[in-house]
Amino acid sequence: MTAPGMGEAFRVWLKVALLSFGGPAGQIAVMHRILVDEKRWISEARFLHALNYCMLLPGPEAQQLATYVGWLLNRTAGGLMAGILFIAPGAIVILVLSILYAGYQDLRFVDALFFGIKAAVLAIVVEAVLKIGKRALKNGVMVTIAAGAFIGIFFFAVPFPIIVIAAAASGIIGLKLRPAVFAPTKAAAENGGAVDEALERNGLAHAEPSLARAARVLAICLTLWLGPLIAIYALLGPAHVYFQEGLFFSKMAVVTFGGAYAVLAYVAQQAVDNYGWLAPGEMLDGLGMAETTPGPLIMVLQFVGFLAAYRNPGGLDPMLAGVLGAALTTWVTFVPCFLWIFLGGPYVEKLRGNRVLSAALSAITAAVVGVVLNLAIWFALHVAFAEVAERHVSVVRLYIPAFETIDWATLVIALAALIATLRFKVGMIPTLLTSAAVGIAWQYAAT
Repeated sequence: MTAPGMGEAFRVWLKVALLSFGGPAGQIAVMHRILVDEKRWISEARFLHALNYCMLLPGPEAQQLATYVGWLLNRTAGGLMAGILFIAPGAIVILVLSILYAGYQDLRFVDALFFGIKAAVLAIVVEAVLKIGKRALKNGVMVTIAAGAFIGIFFFAVPFPIIVIAAAASGIIGLKLRPAVFAPTKAAAENGGAVDEALERNGLAHAEPSLARAARVLAICLTLWLGPLIAIYALLGPAHVYFQEGLFFSKMAVVTFGGAYAVLAYVAQQAVDNYGWLAPGEMLDGLGMAETTPGPLIMVLQFVGFLAAYRNPGGLDPMLAGVLGAALTTWVTFVPCFLWIFLGGPYVEKLRGNRVLSAALSAITAAVVGVVLNLAIWFALHVAFAEVAERHVSVVRLYIPAFETIDWATLVIALAALIATLRFKVGMIPTLLTSAAVGIAWQYAAT
């Protein structure tokens, strides 16, 4: 078996991109079925090892997994093709929806459309908590780690990077104290694959670690990543919205461990409370867009970047400013993803079977459950109530909803979506489309 040519790889990666709905779980499942079961390009064990590596990285693990496998199969060109194709369809659709949202949100139909979608998103987030929890919380220790992460971020506003570091440390220490609790499960048996056979024949020279190659990758990617920020700073100054966006989302690219759900609460709070770029309900609208389009859920950041620049256009046309803001946000969000893969890829094989790394990953995944639960509650409060006050009692942070501002219609739609998703296993897309239709009908009937 040989690695695929670029033409065949392009067709397969395009197929993966167009089918990449349903968040990271669905995206990873699609890649597993196509790459491991159908094409047999990579073995089960190597696929899982690559996934574990990508989950340790900041950024969307599914997009990075595609980049990693594409790089293994067809070198740097293959990695770029797989990673860019994974992003492109969703980026285009999100941009179009952002333009429609900003330009026509005052129209009753568009407002009604997103009214229903934001209610259904609550069900999707709750489902994410349950799915991740079922996989990650395999014993009482992992439940404790998840609970600690939730309490830390929800009540004490502990920064997400500190939670990740603490969880990783607990996994490493726990492996020494209670190895049965933290030890990784044995990987599935090898089932063959083009990559595996090529590696056995020493046919993947580009996968060999090299300090010279690492230095080149680092220099090129850092220039592509930070070069635009330096230019914006020099030309427009640090107070300009483009520099603020570029700097903020560059920081997010470094700390977005655990995928979009895990960091979205922090992004939403900063974008709403600190920068004033958008309202809490609008953040849910953006998440609804990302949920209904192919590609990583982190594409919601493009929506935030669009609105931030659209509402602070300077001397530009607002729509043009928004498009440029969306492009900048997408650029600084995903260029680092390619850096992590191209820089670390050659060293990944050296880590196969590393028990310490796997133990740290298990603990981080458990902590992510607590962070996602924080996201679910934060979103639920802001979509169910028109007013939510933040109070501080000493070091404890509390969210106090104004119960007289409760939105019963939203709660009913969200509950129906949750029942459809969990009880009757209705897919994400039908649930969102049905909720959107109900929201439109409700808004028209109420006016």
